[in-house]
Amino acid sequence: MGQGSSGLRRLFREVAKFGAVGGAGVLVNLGVFNLVRQATDLQVVRASVIATVVAIVFNYVGFRYFTYRDRDKSRRTREMSLFLLFSVIGLVIENGLLYTATYGFGWDSSLQSNIFKFLGIGIATLFRFWSYRTWVFRALPVREEPVAGGGATAVGERLRQRVP
Repeated sequence: MGQGSSGLRRLFREVAKFGAVGGAGVLVNLGVFNLVRQATDLQVVRASVIATVVAIVFNYVGFRYFTYRDRDKSRRTREMSLFLLFSVIGLVIENGLLYTATYGFGWDSSLQSNIFKFLGIGIATLFRFWSYRTWVFRALPVREEPVAGGGATAVGERLRQRVP
């Protein structure tokens, strides 16, 4: 139970940190979305894509330096490439829902746009959490510490040293 509850505790901390960064990212996303909609004549989905891109940059910094700061940093180019790939898929999910609501059903009021933007963010977040933790911010392999004074590994190592 000790090892299982430790893993559960780590997962809970990871979800909490992901949620904190993601929650701030949602505020950035919705804030930029509404600012662009009020300040420009851009169509709703274009404004949403701009807001999503700003939030993606914000979230990368938060995930790399807060949520997943203890994860493998050795392959940063690979990490950023995968992050962008999965973020773009999330962008399509998020804005696809908004596009469908706006142009498929004609739901284009400010309230309706914000509701579908928020729902799209929620669905895309589930995908992003899974993909980021599985593929992008990979956990470092757990090192097994040798048991002091013996153990099967230590005994095997001593036997190999004695064989000519």
